[in-house]
Amino acid sequence: MFILDTDHFTLLEWGSGAVGQQLHERIRALPEGEVVTTIITFEEQTRGWLAFQARARTLEQQVKAYRRLKRHLDSYLEIQVLEFSSEAAAEFERLQRLRLRVGTMDLKIAAIALAHQATVLTRNRKDFNRIPDLQVEDWSA
Repeated sequence: MFILDTDHFTLLEWGSGAVGQQLHERIRALPEGEVVTTIITFEEQTRGWLAFQARARTLEQQVKAYRRLKRHLDSYLEIQVLEFSSEAAAEFERLQRLRLRVGTMDLKIAAIALAHQATVLTRNRKDFNRIPDLQVEDWSA
């Protein structure tokens, strides 16, 4: 199982050009359900789109913001989203005790991946590689 972290999900959702196309092709080559994401990625992206919508002042800007928010919702209806389960929470606590210099949201994504014995797909190898036993790949390279 491969877990799209927030940057890879964003590339998949909005990426254009060679990198976006490459990511789409690699994912399409896998069996259905092999590539998933997490509720943490959903939270991060949703907060961003809600902030974007809140900044919209004109009706034209609001139409654009709601259109993007709807596209965001549609993207998540097409992919399995792993929850932050009690197993993931236990992994998260274990990782916190290691005092790694990794952000909370990335630690939560890593904890979910470890609980599922999955590989995280990310461009943020610098932080995710600090997490012991976590499998990390960058499919955007």
